[in-house]
Amino acid sequence: MVLLKVKAKVRRYLQERRTVPILFAATVQRHPDKTALIFEGTDTRWTFRQLDDYSSSVANFLQARGLASGDVAALLMENCNEFVGLWLGMAKLGVEAALINTNLRRDALRHCLTSSRARALIFGSEMAPAVLEIHASLDPSLSLFCSGPWEPSAVPAGTEHLDPLLEDAPKHLPSRPNKGFVDKLFYIYTSGTTGLPKAAIVVHSRYYRMAALVYYGFRMRPDDVLYDCLPLYHTAGNIVGVGQCLLHGLTVVIRKKFSASRFWDDCVKYNCTIVQYIGELCRYLLNQPPREAEKQHRVRMALGNGLRQSIWTSFSSRFHIPQVAEFYGATECNCSLGNFDGQVGACGFNSRILSFVYPIRLVRVNEDTMELIRGPDGVCLPCRPGEPGQLVGTIVQKDPLRRFDGYLNQGANNKKIAKDVFKKGDQAYLTGDVLVMDELGYLYFRDRTGDTFRWKGENVSTTEVEGTLSRLLNMADVAVYGVEVPGTEGRAGMAAVANPTGSCDLERLAQLLEKELPLYARPIFLRLLPELHKTGLSPPPPPPTCARRGQAQARSWAFWKDQSGCRSACVHPPRPTPAALLGGW
Repeated sequence: MVLLKVKAKVRRYLQERRTVPILFAATVQRHPDKTALIFEGTDTRWTFRQLDDYSSSVANFLQARGLASGDVAALLMENCNEFVGLWLGMAKLGVEAALINTNLRRDALRHCLTSSRARALIFGSEMAPAVLEIHASLDPSLSLFCSGPWEPSAVPAGTEHLDPLLEDAPKHLPSRPNKGFVDKLFYIYTSGTTGLPKAAIVVHSRYYRMAALVYYGFRMRPDDVLYDCLPLYHTAGNIVGVGQCLLHGLTVVIRKKFSASRFWDDCVKYNCTIVQYIGELCRYLLNQPPREAEKQHRVRMALGNGLRQSIWTSFSSRFHIPQVAEFYGATECNCSLGNFDGQVGACGFNSRILSFVYPIRLVRVNEDTMELIRGPDGVCLPCRPGEPGQLVGTIVQKDPLRRFDGYLNQGANNKKIAKDVFKKGDQAYLTGDVLVMDELGYLYFRDRTGDTFRWKGENVSTTEVEGTLSRLLNMADVAVYGVEVPGTEGRAGMAAVANPTGSCDLERLAQLLEKELPLYARPIFLRLLPELHKTGLSPPPPPPTCARRGQAQARSWAFWKDQSGCRSACVHPPRPTPAALLGGW
């Protein structure tokens, strides 16, 4: 029923050429003076009318500066109310926002700006150092605008202070651009297997579909207050979270970054009824000492993905959360799933009897290579219940629910599409994820495959990290992969390096990695090998002390020797003593 309801609305909006700004205008009309956004950092509250006025000022200002429908403007800013108003204002003009991960630096950041062909960059003052690092290599015609506390000496030459310019801009609604429901809204960057982030295209219908499936499927209400501490440059924070504000009138509380110690205090302070999570976040909360606030909140639903079955019940029972709303999806995928009835551990459901209603499938693959296994007729073989397989979804470009919008890079699109999957002549989207379906149709997440692994809530590109490490280590052979660490979610980065001498200036390497890679992409483990064979690498398990104390934000490693005699290293919070360096812990 949920799928049919959303499908009917999508078809109507497609015919009426609706867009996210048009749908938002209807929300503003319903309750203009209701609180739309609350920024926890400053306790700033915007009503729907204020958000509407701010975004219209953005549209009129950019139009006065020569930007027009179809142009691209990049947005590099930490979570705040203005982030939402800026990309929404761009959308009112028909300008496509490139939402850039604030953890990116140097080559990766430069790549995002140049590959999007952005004509303007709007950045928060907190991101000025990152922009300064690459300013000399940027196109001189790129317009630069800074929002937030203004210090002219701290920003690149030619940067303008955006905030006073927006205050002077008209607040009337600009002329409607010639945009429809399947036109581009913005770009979200995902980890690229070629080593650099890929710009995934989000069209207006995709934004609506993802937000609406969650809203109707999990029975949200307009009077809910949603706590959003996830990055707004990602799908979960911006579409699944903020989308409920723009499309359905919920109040959304935005936090700059997740804080385990302040999480429940915030929920009590703002009377939140829904919280967003990723799997790692739930474990961090469980690791916190008990506090009164976790018993005083009004949260009725936890919404997110990646909650492990092993802590699902502990999380919901300790924090007294009646409903865990687990879903599965990716920015660019056409086969999102929802666990709408709370089956513990499941990430979604699809009827085995009426599978044609939602044409997704698990197909057999070689789990080592992810090569599709086909039958004598050349068509992929479906999995039986209990048999792991890759999740795929039929592509039908004329159907907004089944279309694949892909990436700006056409070459990246080709890697995500397979032919002859359900039947001869068809096309399907390859998720790259292995799931298992039970006899009833519930699906359970197995693992993320391919050239990425997930750590600290982010997808890490092994190719990007390998390339950076190799360059820093005089073009040494490097293999990067994710390894499981007891007591944590996802996989921590392990780098195997060909190093015949067994010597490495780890302190200097750590300093360089701080500048070159975002925090979540820096390897936690380092293994120095006489030579590197990139096939058949077996990740060495971290020693018990390392598994317990390894920290991604530390700058120093400690060495140990494994059974093969190879020297390995692990990030370690304090500076390791000489005894620890070579003698183990």
